[in-house]
Amino acid sequence: MIWAVNSAWSNVAKVDATPEGERPDSEGRNVLLVGSDSREGLTDEQRREFGTGSDTGGARTDSILVLHTGGGKSTLLSIPRDSYVEIPGNGMNKINAAFSIGGPKLLSQTIEHNTGLKMDGYMEIGFGGFAQVVDAVGGVNICVKNDMDDPKAHIDLKKGCQDMDGKTALGYVRARYSDPEGDLGRAKRQRQFLGALMGKVVTPSTMLQPWKIHSLGKDSEGALTVGEDDSMIGTARAFWAFRSIAKGDGNSVTVPVSSNNLPTPVGSAVQWDETQAPKLFEDLKADRPITVQPDDS
Repeated sequence: MIWAVNSAWSNVAKVDATPEGERPDSEGRNVLLVGSDSREGLTDEQRREFGTGSDTGGARTDSILVLHTGGGKSTLLSIPRDSYVEIPGNGMNKINAAFSIGGPKLLSQTIEHNTGLKMDGYMEIGFGGFAQVVDAVGGVNICVKNDMDDPKAHIDLKKGCQDMDGKTALGYVRARYSDPEGDLGRAKRQRQFLGALMGKVVTPSTMLQPWKIHSLGKDSEGALTVGEDDSMIGTARAFWAFRSIAKGDGNSVTVPVSSNNLPTPVGSAVQWDETQAPKLFEDLKADRPITVQPDDS
């Protein structure tokens, strides 16, 4: 068992994601999870098949989530990628610009600066890596709430529960033009799918069979990146927390917003609610039950 776990962990890439300088104090543990639009590892044929487009010359964040664990129920928080916030040293901009400008370190620093939550861990998965992981576990069953016909995401899904392979899953979590809630609706689907995926990865049928752990690590090699300071045990605990949330034993929320169409010098952006967002951040910072109503994702 130990050799299989160590073998799988050896396939995980490491990156410096720890902000420098003064950092906030917060109770519990917060792990930043980034879904980047990196095309690294995808062939030209796969880029056409997945509908990811050509290499952009630098990864951007397609999804930003924070997993909070502590003394009570775990909370998975989605941060809309178009949130208009202050990026330390770079003025006001959409939050996903922080990743483009300064990578994981600046994104972590930006989230800490605007939420007061200390980021204790980091996990990143790209387009190609996401599809790899889904296929490595044999697909994931997801219940689609509404018909979704989105040519840009290369999907045409009908309402109802269905098994999704890597290609379909990638389109499902990326689509927003077919969702009446736009970016916020996509954030809900990303949390829904992530929980279901992690739930399948850490099932007893996988974790208790060394050959399955070894196979999963090999098949999804290079799919996952974690912070240089992250431990194997800490990452495993995050996986279990995702699974708990997927089973209903936890909270799934989006940063409360007051506007989805805020005019700014960098285009239309998302504005956080000046009352509800700070209240949510304070609850998480103190590791107490959240007072913001969880959504239906």
